Amino acid sequence: MDFVPALSFPPSPLHEVEGGVGVSPTGGGIHGEGAGARRRAARLGVTLVEVLIVVALAAVVTGIGVMGFGGVSSARLKRASTQISGAVRVAYAHATATSKVTRLVFDFEEGKILLEEAEGTHLVRRDQSGGAEASTEIEEQAIAAAGIAEGPRAPRASFSTVKALGFPAEGKELPAGIQFWRIDTDHQEQPIGEGRAYLYFFPGGQTETAAIQIRVSNADEADTSSYMTVLVAPLTGKAQIHKGRIEMPRPRDEQEASEREDVGG
Repeated sequence: MDFVPALSFPPSPLHEVEGGVGVSPTGGGIHGEGAGARRRAARLGVTLVEVLIVVALAAVVTGIGVMGFGGVSSARLKRASTQISGAVRVAYAHATATSKVTRLVFDFEEGKILLEEAEGTHLVRRDQSGGAEASTEIEEQAIAAAGIAEGPRAPRASFSTVKALGFPAEGKELPAGIQFWRIDTDHQEQPIGEGRAYLYFFPGGQTETAAIQIRVSNADEADTSSYMTVLVAPLTGKAQIHKGRIEMPRPRDEQEASEREDVGG
């Protein structure tokens, strides 16, 4: 009787299965390490996608925040310009109604506008205080230096704070984040950027030519969009608001001063 020899098969390769080791159905050998690497790679890929999404969302939120801040600052800058323009109208009307020399005080440190009127006669002079008594240490030093150079002159008028319709005695503060930059008027030798600046108004309806520049606090000088200028006309007291920094036109001599066009007309 012939016997058929038994077929001999090589042992099937083993592979990792959850909970133990099993036989690979494909005969490809032990491949648990490769499967684990693929699972780890898949998990890592999901993590990277999540990180990218978070970064993108953060960028969008930051951009919206910056745009929002810029919009708020621009609105405050416009409001401050309107506030200064309104103060000019109040001072012009007050000088006419009371027949007293009146002035607006622009306080750089306090970021405030005050309304003051003269006690007695006042003649404007070409110095920082406009011929009035000193209100700050800087003005005192300037007056002392001028006194040595010019000799005795008429007494300087004193000014006191007053209130008017819509303008409290304590003055008006600029909106938060807005500050005075440079202020130039007819009685000044050059623009003022610290301490106090003054703009005078006279009975009968007249004031000084002036350029009042304001800006968003600590704005870069190259960023003109963060600046605005209020120009004041001397004959009408009309105030015009301009974007950016506008310099006050100064006459080269007395004849040109008398012929100069009303800048705010």
